[in-house]
Amino acid sequence: MTRPADMHTKDYLAQELRAAGLDTMADRAASGWYHDFLSPLALPETELDKDLIRAINSGNKAAADLRRRHHKGEFDASKEESDAWAESPDGQEAFDMLRRDLKGKP
Repeated sequence: MTRPADMHTKDYLAQELRAAGLDTMADRAASGWYHDFLSPLALPETELDKDLIRAINSGNKAAADLRRRHHKGEFDASKEESDAWAESPDGQEAFDMLRRDLKGKP
């Protein structure tokens, strides 16, 4: 399946998780928990993988297909989402920190 161009990737992931019967994970996805730029987690993609493994181990067969699709990058943030983050206050702050680090300033 392919994400509709006008659908945010967090919403697409939530939709696919919900279709697999993974409602708690879908709610997390809808809030941005697993999203590359919206998540408070350092490695949201790793958290998604761990949660999908737990779902597989709990007997959810659809979770294995979602995990395969996740590994292929189907739920990664889009270029547009990346650009929006880069222009956001959080993105600008991250770039400022990198520039300071490269100049050797604290």
